[in-house]
Amino acid sequence: MIRFALPAHCRRLTALVAALFLSGAFTQGAEEKISYSRQIQPLLAARCFACHGPDEAESGLALHEEKLAHAEPDSGTMAIVPGKPDESELLRRVASTDEWERMPPEGEPLKPAEIELLRRWIAEGGEYEKHWAFEQPQRAEPPAVENNTWVANPIDAFVLAKLEARGIEPAPPADRRVLARRVYYDVTGLPPTLEQLEEFLADERPDAYERLVDKLLASPRYGEKWARHWLDLVRYAETNSFERDAPKPFVWKYRDYVIRSLNDDKPYDQFVREQLAGDELDEVTTETMTATGYYRLGTWDDEPADALQSRYDDLDNIVSTTGQAFLGLTVGCARCHDHKIDPMPQTDYYSMLSFFADVTPYATPRGRDARQNSLRDCSPSEASRRRGEIEERMIVVRKRMTELEELAIDRMSAPDQHRSETSERRELLREKLDEHQTDAERDEYTLLRSEREELRDAQRELPPAEWVLSLATCDAQPEPTTVMMRGNPHVPGDVVTPSFPELFDDECPEIPAAPADAHSAGRRRVLADWIASPDNMLTGRVIANRVWQHHFGRGIVRSSSNFGLLGTPPTHKELLDWLSFYLIDHQWQLKSLHRLILTSSTYQMASTARPEALAVDPANDLFWRFDMRRLTAEEMRDTVLYVSGQLNEKQYGPSIYPKLSAEVLATQSRPGQDWHTSDPREAARRSIYIHVKRSLIVPELAVFDFPETDTSCEARFNTTQAAQALNLLHGEFMQTQSRHFASRVEQQAGGGIDQQLRHALHLALGREADEETVADSRKLYDQYRQQHGLNDRQAFEQVCLMVLNLNEFVFVD
Repeated sequence: MIRFALPAHCRRLTALVAALFLSGAFTQGAEEKISYSRQIQPLLAARCFACHGPDEAESGLALHEEKLAHAEPDSGTMAIVPGKPDESELLRRVASTDEWERMPPEGEPLKPAEIELLRRWIAEGGEYEKHWAFEQPQRAEPPAVENNTWVANPIDAFVLAKLEARGIEPAPPADRRVLARRVYYDVTGLPPTLEQLEEFLADERPDAYERLVDKLLASPRYGEKWARHWLDLVRYAETNSFERDAPKPFVWKYRDYVIRSLNDDKPYDQFVREQLAGDELDEVTTETMTATGYYRLGTWDDEPADALQSRYDDLDNIVSTTGQAFLGLTVGCARCHDHKIDPMPQTDYYSMLSFFADVTPYATPRGRDARQNSLRDCSPSEASRRRGEIEERMIVVRKRMTELEELAIDRMSAPDQHRSETSERRELLREKLDEHQTDAERDEYTLLRSEREELRDAQRELPPAEWVLSLATCDAQPEPTTVMMRGNPHVPGDVVTPSFPELFDDECPEIPAAPADAHSAGRRRVLADWIASPDNMLTGRVIANRVWQHHFGRGIVRSSSNFGLLGTPPTHKELLDWLSFYLIDHQWQLKSLHRLILTSSTYQMASTARPEALAVDPANDLFWRFDMRRLTAEEMRDTVLYVSGQLNEKQYGPSIYPKLSAEVLATQSRPGQDWHTSDPREAARRSIYIHVKRSLIVPELAVFDFPETDTSCEARFNTTQAAQALNLLHGEFMQTQSRHFASRVEQQAGGGIDQQLRHALHLALGREADEETVADSRKLYDQYRQQHGLNDRQAFEQVCLMVLNLNEFVFVD
């Protein structure tokens, strides 16, 4: 029977959510000890910290630190008496029915379940344990397990130990055809061809799968798939946002830098250093300068109402993105006040910001010109030097010519003066400039015009510039950084110096003042070296968790950009630490970590659900099976092009502009501006090469949860909505590709309609079609012809469209 993707997905989602609530998966199991960091602190932060927390300590009581919470308050009655909930004033006050005594005094009272949680925690000792992520990772040996035959590598030991402790059997191995399709998508973002699939299935060598993994990791398609995950994190887009949403020149070179870095298996620590301090490294190259395009990816207001506020908003974007992407910390929450949850005072935020104090604005708002601050010519040095000299002289010449023009305009009639302020200025000057100049002015203007032409000729003789969007200009002597009271840059407070968040317990770095002729302040190199250090307690964990996340659909820590107290705790902390050490021990090379994960028994399990396992672990927190997932927006578009035979696998270079309807273009503040429709062959390139315009995301991507580009995205939403079904069935892109698909099938299959239907299903699903599906497809084909009056070709095109809407096409098992 044919089943369409979206309705079935909706049914599965509804069933899963119901199962989670019925099983109690969202509540703490009675047998587990209450966790302060995971359960109590969020509750206290939400309901108590406003009066008894980092900012306020009414009646002498503060609950955010253990020594303060256990101290005797002004009232003389202990708020928390460890092990004695009935003697604890905190519990008495939150449970009181007297509205004059009950805490909190405003808002809804605590729910009975929340009060019981506090009671149990106090009874267990009321301990404020240190948060797991704020302690150094510990090396651990893989645990012993009973079923050693299931353990293909150490990952499986960590996973199986927890499963055996809960009495859960892991799912059986996935069918080899299913596994091949899974690993092709996970590594390259594309399905295997029929030939690639059959080649793997025919390979009877014991290491056939491992060989396939190595082959895929060596494919240039790997970088195109995995670069998109990184671009989500660094809020990659190719325009500035706001009303004009103007394009960022050469920003696509940063995207290509990420793809190449991943394909080359560049060590992650080097990848970090190049982006944060590529202009300050011992060896600065075109590649490292391109990497500093990281600082130019954010939004930029070219007409801010408050220029100073806008400047600090831009710096906040950098600080917040750096904290989330590299460290898994929500540093930005401390911009206006001490972090309400994590041990991060406001001074930590501004000490982090001071590392970036030399980062210049993207461009000058008045001229909206990014060249000075953000474009660097990486041509050979002599050509670059000569080009710079010419440009500097050109600026002087143009400025003086404009001054002479204005002198003449001031002598013209009022109507002509008004005309000079319109698009007719050039024509006016051509007609009347000469007669309103003195002899000396006329001679000087003629000489300047001749020099301008000579400069232009000299520019044309030089080799083309190699512009990259980067930190082309920095402020090597930045003003001191101060705390901004309540985050307001117009109310500066105490001066701070570059230092690391105090939760790391690292010494404050000593950064000497930059020489007078320095390019930059030299601070970002210090920050980059600290983040990329193997001793940093978060960097290795965060990136190892992200790699795991994109293979399994969620991280060992689900909140992959928030390892703080409000993030979700790791389901397998020891495994996460082990993976972090494994990555560092293997020179930070991500492909070795990919290979380890992909060759584990954990990854190779089927997605089969068993009632007894669902009853114990409905959310699959323990990884007892593989979770089915829907294709990402890019995978879906790329796969449709792949199956229809239209995919252009050209790599790198300027972005493409797929054809958009007039209705879509009209959604911009300036309809159609800066959208340069590519020819159909170019437009059929992979989706990572699509121009990302913040105010105009291509519908095929937007409707399938392409991320918000103004902020860092740790994980995309996975929604089910009517617009997705409409896009898949009625969108112009899908209609066009179904026609190409039909042509491909007819050309390759020949024969009658049944043979063509089988081949279409085979191409799309990667397996021989079963007779029931072929019969249903034939029935649909006949309905289109007999009931809707379509001719044979039109009916077949619609059946091909149906095939591209099947569950099995849209989901990876």
